[in-house]
Amino acid sequence: MEFFTADICDEYPEKTSVLGAGYQNFGGADKCQGEVVTIKLDKNNSDLIKLLRDEDGTGKVVVVDVDQEYFAVVGENLMKFANANNYAGIIVNGYIRDTFQIKDIPVVLFALGTCSRKSIPVTSGERDVSLSFGGIEVKTGDYLYADTDGVIVTEEKIV
Repeated sequence: MEFFTADICDEYPEKTSVLGAGYQNFGGADKCQGEVVTIKLDKNNSDLIKLLRDEDGTGKVVVVDVDQEYFAVVGENLMKFANANNYAGIIVNGYIRDTFQIKDIPVVLFALGTCSRKSIPVTSGERDVSLSFGGIEVKTGDYLYADTDGVIVTEEKIV
């Protein structure tokens, strides 16, 4: 996987959107690329669990927007599901946990930070919706590149 987000931004400035500051990679892979699948969560991660556990993620990156309360929506179990189903990465506009256990799982996991607690109340999420956070707008079918410099989104695969 030979690309660098900085080079893509330099070569295609009008085609790239850059995820804003504050997100960091907690996963065991340094970079990923893939077609975007979006999901909007309202506190509970059960819909994200179903997606990562039950669907083939080959060539895909899940972009998750979460109600901004302070709780985690991705941890060791979800990262194992993502890895088992070949997802390249997960980008979370929210928080994650189990950082010690997930640091060696070869999936990119960008998030705002960590939180030890998860949200228990069962609520429904929305799949394949347009999301807007961190200075970007992203929808299912867009293409995402992530590396040690950050995360960028394009309307289509350009590299």
